[in-house]
Amino acid sequence: MGKISVAIPDLSGNEEKYVLEALRSTWISSTGSFVNRFEADFAKLCDTRSAVSVCNGTVALHLAMLALDVRPGDEVLIPSLTYIATANAVRYVGAEPVFVDVDPLTWCIDPKMLEASITPRTKGIIAVHLYGHPADMDAINHIAGVHGLWVVEDAAEAHFAKYRGRTVGSLAPLATFSFYGNKILTSGEGGALTLNDPHLELRIRTLRGQGMDPLRRYYFPVTGYNFRLTNIACAILCGQIERYKEIIGQRRRIFNLYHEYLDGIPGIGFQPVAPWAEPAPWLFSITVDAQEFGTYRDELMAKLAKADVETRPFFLSLHRLPPFRESSRRRGEELPVTDLLSNIGMNLPTYPGLENSKIEYIAGLIRSVYRKR
Repeated sequence: MGKISVAIPDLSGNEEKYVLEALRSTWISSTGSFVNRFEADFAKLCDTRSAVSVCNGTVALHLAMLALDVRPGDEVLIPSLTYIATANAVRYVGAEPVFVDVDPLTWCIDPKMLEASITPRTKGIIAVHLYGHPADMDAINHIAGVHGLWVVEDAAEAHFAKYRGRTVGSLAPLATFSFYGNKILTSGEGGALTLNDPHLELRIRTLRGQGMDPLRRYYFPVTGYNFRLTNIACAILCGQIERYKEIIGQRRRIFNLYHEYLDGIPGIGFQPVAPWAEPAPWLFSITVDAQEFGTYRDELMAKLAKADVETRPFFLSLHRLPPFRESSRRRGEELPVTDLLSNIGMNLPTYPGLENSKIEYIAGLIRSVYRKR
């Protein structure tokens, strides 16, 4: 069967053609036709006025914090079950991430738990659309509105997911995306912010481009950053966008087959889907109940690894990691749903070129481990 990787990018469209066009044009840095084209096309797909390309998803979050004027001493509410970039971006500006438990019905930040974590220092909420499933944005936005907080969507894993018929990236004043090599759309490295406010967009573009006034060359009214994305990377993304429906369709095929082949195995649980959600098919996520399945998640992952099937555990609980655990302990944070999911969740190979026979093979291995318990 050969090694089966968790993720392999699909670059079978015009990606190579457009990269060659960018190279031959000599516009290989952060200006060029593909930058403008990508930003316009991505904003349209996200139903927003604007999209601003940046060099990666972590930078997108960092730039969001800068644009929203988050400062040392401020607090930002985030889920503990997310990639560490969400918390790191808050720390980059000297603020403190405050961790909130996730909802077992969405695996996203639990709106019912938000108010208990709000203090006079709280400035905003980062709502992560975890593993492709959108957070309950209406509830989150309502709480933010009552308390005068901003909201940012972290949509790194949820390209084109929908919440109550609306596309993620358009559900808060500001949203961030990643185009890392394992994402639904990829340029290897890359990111974007989507938004509707022209004044906020001007601030973001100014900060992104070393702080230079866009109307006055080499005049720098603020301290800025070099967070720009190259024309070459945007060329790849333009090729990806042309085929986004095909890419999504192939991933949905994989999700459907995993559901079919894994259904009925005791102890194997699937990612829940809220009735108002249309998740993005990023990585196929399962949970392993050791008592019912007969072995622990890590043991199952080890057995799959011996059969050359790559998997990933769920993200570790951020509030228990060294950079954050002491401040979390002082706040007395107890996040049982996060801790449980972090210990029992795993992601299976999911990429557009994954053949049906390999999905059946992976499911068969999982079933065989259960039988041998």
